[in-house]
Amino acid sequence: MTLIGRRTTIRRVDVADPQQIQDFAASSIAEFPSLNILINNAGVALLGQFDEFDHTQMAWLMDINFWGVVRGTRAFMAHLKSRPRSHIVNISSIFGIIAPPGQSAYSASKFAVRGFSESLRHELAMSNSTLRLSVVHPGGVKTNIARKARSGTLLRESVSPDELGDRFERLARTTPAAAAQRIVRGIERNEPRILIGADARYLDIIQRLRPSTYWALLARVFLVVLAVVLLFIVGISG
Repeated sequence: MTLIGRRTTIRRVDVADPQQIQDFAASSIAEFPSLNILINNAGVALLGQFDEFDHTQMAWLMDINFWGVVRGTRAFMAHLKSRPRSHIVNISSIFGIIAPPGQSAYSASKFAVRGFSESLRHELAMSNSTLRLSVVHPGGVKTNIARKARSGTLLRESVSPDELGDRFERLARTTPAAAAQRIVRGIERNEPRILIGADARYLDIIQRLRPSTYWALLARVFLVVLAVVLLFIVGISG
C-alpha cells in the first residue's frame, strides 16, 4: 500500500514467537534494504496485586513486553549497524521510572526495557557505532492497553474492562498521533530518553527529587487523582 507517497507494508507478528520475529526481520530488510529505524512498541498489562497472578501470567507479560523488545532488537541490529545512520526506539513507560502498587508485573517489564536499552546505548556509544538508541517513557496515551489488560479479582469486581478503558481514554491527555510526533522529534534530536506527556514529565521530576520515597508523597498528596488518571492502582471504584 502507499501512504503519503511512501510504500508501506502491514503485517501481524507475534513478538513472543522468536521465529516470527526472525522471519519478519528478514522479509522487511529484503523489501526495504534502506530500512534504518526500528520501533519496539508491543505491550500488554496485568492490573492487580502481585499475589493475584501466578508465574505463568507474569511470564506471558514479560515474554511480550521485555523479550519482545530484545528479540526485535537482536533480529534487526546487524542490519541497522550496517547503515550510515540508524536508530532503535524501545518503548518503556512512565512505569519504567516509577512503580505504583498494582503494577508489579508491568513495572518489572518496563524497568527491564529501560535497563536493557540504556546499557545497549552505552555499548553502541563505546564502539562508536552509527546506530543510536532511545528509550521512550509515555504517560497516559489514548490506546487500548487498559481496555485489553488482564486484571486481578479485586479490580474486576470494582470496574468492568470496558469501563476501565472508557475512563482511561477520557483521562489520558496524549493522543497516539501526538506521541508519534514526539518520538519522531526525539529521533531527530537523538534524545536518549523521550518523555511523553506532562504527566510523565511531572512524575519523572518527583522520582528524581525523592527516588526512594516518591510513592509516599504521591500517595499522600495525589492518591485520588492518580487512582483515576493512571487507572492502574488496585481498588479503583469510581
